[in-house]
Amino acid sequence: MTCASCVARVERKLGKLDGVQASVNLPLESAHVTVPDTVTDQQIIDTVTATGYTARLKAGSGTRAGGPDQDRDGELPGLPDEARTAPAASATLRPRLILAAVLTLPVVIISMIPAAQFPHWGWWAFALSLPVVSWAAWPFHRAAAINARHLASTMDTLVSIGVSAAFLFSSWQLFADPSLTEHTGMEMSAHTLYFEVAAVVTTFLLLGRYLEANAKQRAGNALKALLNLGAKEATVVRDGVEIQVPAERLQPGDIFLVRPGEKIATDGFVVDGNSAIDTSLITGESLPVEVGVEDTVTGATINTNGRLLVKATRVGSETTLAQMGKLVSQAQSGKAPIARLADRISAIFVPVVLAIAAATFAVWILAGGDLQAAFTAAVAVLVIACPCALGLATPTALLTGTGRGAQMGILIRGPQVLEDTRTVDTIVLDKTGTVTTGRLSVAGIHNFTDSSDDEILAFAGAVEAASEHPIAGAIARAAKAKGPLLPVTGFDSAPGGGVLGTVDGRQVVAGRAGWLQANGIDLTAAHYAALEALEDAGATVIWVGIDGAAAGTISLTDTIKDGSAAAISKLKTLGLRPVLLTGDNAAVAAAVAAEVGIPAEDVMAGVLPEGKVQVVRQLQASGATVAMAGDGVNDAAALAQADLGIAMGSGTDVAIAAADLTVMGNDLGQVAQAIELSRKTLATIKGNLFWAFFYNAIGIPVAALGLLNPMIAGAAMAASSVLVVSNSLRLRRFGRLENQPSAPAPMNATRPVAVSHDIG
Repeated sequence: MTCASCVARVERKLGKLDGVQASVNLPLESAHVTVPDTVTDQQIIDTVTATGYTARLKAGSGTRAGGPDQDRDGELPGLPDEARTAPAASATLRPRLILAAVLTLPVVIISMIPAAQFPHWGWWAFALSLPVVSWAAWPFHRAAAINARHLASTMDTLVSIGVSAAFLFSSWQLFADPSLTEHTGMEMSAHTLYFEVAAVVTTFLLLGRYLEANAKQRAGNALKALLNLGAKEATVVRDGVEIQVPAERLQPGDIFLVRPGEKIATDGFVVDGNSAIDTSLITGESLPVEVGVEDTVTGATINTNGRLLVKATRVGSETTLAQMGKLVSQAQSGKAPIARLADRISAIFVPVVLAIAAATFAVWILAGGDLQAAFTAAVAVLVIACPCALGLATPTALLTGTGRGAQMGILIRGPQVLEDTRTVDTIVLDKTGTVTTGRLSVAGIHNFTDSSDDEILAFAGAVEAASEHPIAGAIARAAKAKGPLLPVTGFDSAPGGGVLGTVDGRQVVAGRAGWLQANGIDLTAAHYAALEALEDAGATVIWVGIDGAAAGTISLTDTIKDGSAAAISKLKTLGLRPVLLTGDNAAVAAAVAAEVGIPAEDVMAGVLPEGKVQVVRQLQASGATVAMAGDGVNDAAALAQADLGIAMGSGTDVAIAAADLTVMGNDLGQVAQAIELSRKTLATIKGNLFWAFFYNAIGIPVAALGLLNPMIAGAAMAASSVLVVSNSLRLRRFGRLENQPSAPAPMNATRPVAVSHDIG
């Protein structure tokens, strides 16, 4: 395919099949087709062939006619075919372009410069331009002929007719009157030969198409580079023996070794070892993430120091990397609603231009103009009107924007999302896991005895270490940071109550107030007053009793993610009203909101999981266009209800599946970046379409009035396409400056904030 008219024709033909919907992408030279069970893959391919093109199933496409879902050997799932074929396209055009440029230069010199003309120079111009308008211009003629056979016309039709008309008209003039160029240019300064027009137009258009091919390759390089980041080999451990195998041969359940500096071969979880993982390739975050036993790891990330044994859970097309590629490819193959206008115009554009060119020629002749002027104006109309820029305006911007997003850990599900980000004015932020880390930490110890704070923490940490509850884990981690955990005997626990055990010969009880009382420990009014003060501040409070007496309390808080406040400030500058949504109590919610800069009136606390959807609906009913950011299973319904659902990539697959945008990292700042990138991509598409329409709207009348030389028209047409693609490529620079940190941030640099949790 070569222009927007090709796109419109293929979509129209496929759409005539019962139940089929097709979205055709020009720079990717691909179609994303939705089909019912009654339509086979071969019918789709046959329809495209009958339209005058060829088609095949892309890598990873499901062959519903009977074959399994497979990828071509050695190729990466999710990688657009354009990313594989663009170098071949430019390589095919290069020799034609070189020949055309070498032969066109002398044709232009002897045709345009009187001093360079010599007797019978016209025959030299004829001989030099013949290979240019035949072999070099063959891609245009071939495409035009194929379309003509199907009673259709495209950009190539305009180019082929324009170039052929200029060459054949000049040849007819030369053969009819060989004396035209008997004299030197010093004796004759005017002629009716247009060999230089045919040659120059061909050369300029080949140059434009060559630059387009290279630019399209660069636009797809972001995704191609991302998918190529996967590990090529893995060291599998079988019966204690290390075996090197290709990464694509890994199976779920395989145990593989990852040494320091190596890439993790596929998704899995750590079964032995500790290390820091560089996840920047996937999430866009620069800080390494500490992992240990039972922690999940993602394929293509880099093990920076320790030795890890990992158990594979997802391989091949199921990995995070492959799914990212699939999502981005689907987005790039889609079509934004704004692009439909260009498609509708392109469907009738070429026939209208042919009619205008014919009318231009006739009007000039009827108005008394000479044949030369009429011919020049008609050819200029044909050449200037080629709708390349229209066809490239939307998909090149989408290709570049989604590719850049993938590099930054931002996945845009489809072109419709771009339109949605433009209208969103309110963003609902789920607190736990989105604004805060969702991980408790010890904030303080309130001591009722002569024991030291460290001693109370050590006793509590020892008994809590035997529990699986998140609060117990937070206390155990804090105690372990002070020194080795003490051994425990006689451990017991009660769900929703607490734990007990004997530590260093002393009876230790930790949990709710009722759990202490059930174990013979009385609490006084002073104790309850201290508890009330802590809970009013929103803290989660654990009582600790030692040897039958209340020893003190340990208060725990969630932590606000580093950068959440800056991210919310950025969302406000984008014109969004942030709303904090949480199941915690009002005191906790108010503390978080105050810390990150959300007004108290925009805080909704005590919301149950099933109530999140209702909150989104209420905001929508009040006239707001709502975006929702969340990461948990209980956020999925609200993400689907929102006008724009944004899933944090650290969350569940359910949340990601329900979302329109996915940020692969944990940073709320990526949410702001995702919205900003989407809006800039949409703005680029609109800018491209404006200039493409403006170019044709101005160029065609100017050419019809005889004010435009066909050679200049050819250069302008090629330049318009290159301009549109180059404008889209500016998106590759999005975020490069603002995302460069001025100094390394400390690991786990988070601020404590109050949060309430059930105690178990």
